[in-house]
Amino acid sequence: MVVPHSTRKMSFSPIFEGSAATLFFLEFIMSIDWNWGIFLQQAPFGNTTYLGWLWSGFQVTVALSITAWIIAFLVGSLFGILRTVPNRFLSSLGTLYVELFRNVPLIVQFFTWYLVVPELLPENIGMWFKSELDPNVQFFVSSMLCLGLFTAARVCEQVRAAIQSLPRGQKNAGLAMGLTLPQTYRYVLLPNAYRVIVPPMTSEMMNLVKNSAIASTIGLVDMAAQAGKLLDYSAHAWESFTAITLAYVLINTFIMLVMNLVERKIRLPGNLGGK
Repeated sequence: MVVPHSTRKMSFSPIFEGSAATLFFLEFIMSIDWNWGIFLQQAPFGNTTYLGWLWSGFQVTVALSITAWIIAFLVGSLFGILRTVPNRFLSSLGTLYVELFRNVPLIVQFFTWYLVVPELLPENIGMWFKSELDPNVQFFVSSMLCLGLFTAARVCEQVRAAIQSLPRGQKNAGLAMGLTLPQTYRYVLLPNAYRVIVPPMTSEMMNLVKNSAIASTIGLVDMAAQAGKLLDYSAHAWESFTAITLAYVLINTFIMLVMNLVERKIRLPGNLGGK
């Protein structure tokens, strides 16, 4: 069958449009007056350079991501288990946790943890947190708890889904061998469940790193905040945000490579790609 000329022309149109858009974007990028030497210039205050500012923010971002992930993994695993136990109260408690943290915008949670939660603490603890602690420590602790508990709700669902995806016979076999329910979870179900969820957990770790940039809205001086400072004092927006974009890509690429290695090492025999 002969394809009409008009149809053949239309089929090539998206290719031409995409090529034209790509060329236009490249031309636009090349037209920018890049000045990468700005990073080696002396910062307006502090005995450091603009690159030192970004390095300091990079360290804060990495520290926040690691500590928040530890919280997310532990709390998420706990509530993920609770959602699968044969106890309506505990299961409902896990569901309540997930719905509370998953359905509230993350930026609202950041401000809640920084501004509201200290007011709800006992007076002596609240005053100590607001008056005695260094402001940077306040920002970090609030951000760590917020980001960790928010991500824990997502980890909880991954753990729950993994446990429920395992054959029912595994749990029954553990109980039949005389193991208690907690022992069955510890020695039978969780080791298998964690192997199953390495890929989605990798995505959650990468999302946590990206979400950490929101911490700058409450005052934490992370990479995003340092890039904003660099822009304010140097007026080099493209260089500032290109640098932190590459930094976030570097962090998440490292996470992906490490977790791919972990997945290959612990993959269950008989699964796709397993040994």
